Amino acid sequence: MEHEENPEGAARAGVPTYLVEAVAAAILLIIGLAVVFESRKLGAGWTTDGPGAGYFPFYIGVLIVVSGAGILYQALLGKNRNTTPFVDSEQFRRVLSVLLPATGYVLAITFLGLYVASAIYIALFMVVLGKYSWLKSVLIGFCVNALFFCMFEVWFKVPLFKGSLDPLRFLGY
Repeated sequence: MEHEENPEGAARAGVPTYLVEAVAAAILLIIGLAVVFESRKLGAGWTTDGPGAGYFPFYIGVLIVVSGAGILYQALLGKNRNTTPFVDSEQFRRVLSVLLPATGYVLAITFLGLYVASAIYIALFMVVLGKYSWLKSVLIGFCVNALFFCMFEVWFKVPLFKGSLDPLRFLGY
């Protein structure tokens, strides 16, 4: 199969799509097998009063295993293997430009809590990727999270995670 050309005329290079499909199928197989084995421990059979606790999860796990095996077969041994690159370096860079800050955001929630980490994340995302001004970004990050704080903490009385440092302690929530 031919590789797609990018605007500069060079062939796209990268990991073939069928290998990514094979890895995804292997992950599905592992998950499905884990569901099957764990549901058998719960009791996947039929008891005197109906299905056991693991009856439905067992069969869902079997479906996942069969699906994963089918995808793995098609990816590795099928006639129409997709050999085009799954992602090129430019596309991968774009994905990482969102994935890495999101990973930092999840880690920041642990220390700063949901509201403060979200305000910082929104502001930085707007500045770095959206090319907005710092003032507009900080204002929007603050306002969005102030609205969420009022909505959850004040109006609905549903406390959300404040983080181990609890930077909003001074608000009394």
